[in-house]
Amino acid sequence: MSDEPALELVDVDGGYGEVQVLEDLSLQLEAGEIVCLIGPNGAGKSTALKTAFGLLTPWTGSVRYHGEDISGTAPEEVVRKGIGYVPQTDNVFGSLSLDENLRMGGVAREDDRLETVVEELYDRFGILREKRGAKARELSGGQRQVLAFARALVTEPDVLLIDEPSAGLAPNTADEVFADVEAVNAMDTAILMVEQNATKGLEISDRGYVLDQGTVAYEGDADGLLDDPEVSELYLGG
Repeated sequence: MSDEPALELVDVDGGYGEVQVLEDLSLQLEAGEIVCLIGPNGAGKSTALKTAFGLLTPWTGSVRYHGEDISGTAPEEVVRKGIGYVPQTDNVFGSLSLDENLRMGGVAREDDRLETVVEELYDRFGILREKRGAKARELSGGQRQVLAFARALVTEPDVLLIDEPSAGLAPNTADEVFADVEAVNAMDTAILMVEQNATKGLEISDRGYVLDQGTVAYEGDADGLLDDPEVSELYLGG
């Protein structure tokens, strides 16, 4: 790997059809970091993740993975390069078992490590082993989120994009999911995360970006953003 950031969006304009959402957006994710994107609804946070993963193509600017321009690369190829993605909704197959979900996550693998990696993930997330034969639709919200994380990790990415991991979860369950995010990060996986609970998201992050109207309004160390009176008043409900 190069000395470049693990993932970088550079001067990106983009959106859906003719509707612009991102404007001159630049952000970086270094190897091993957790970086949190916060901001109001419609600020472009989820659009930024979709653009990074190849679901959307930048109108201008570029997406770079370890210095390589991957702008507009198909998502399946983005996965092969080393980037995983956990969307906010429809992130597991409800009619399939946990085991089948995990193996579906490995379709992009081009080696013989699938069985080994699946067993390692069962070891890492014990609740999945306990329920490996159950249908995903039978899981609680928190368990489904853990399964979604694990499925994205089957390809052993070094970058993981996570869209609102705590959405719709009770506070105690959300805390467990945030702990799982930290556990994933400890597996040498850099994480770029969008989070509606801005305070909690920043608390587990190294750095953060505040997006507003498709561009960066504030950026810095997570602790600094948490302590910034203006950021607190405008975006953290302080």
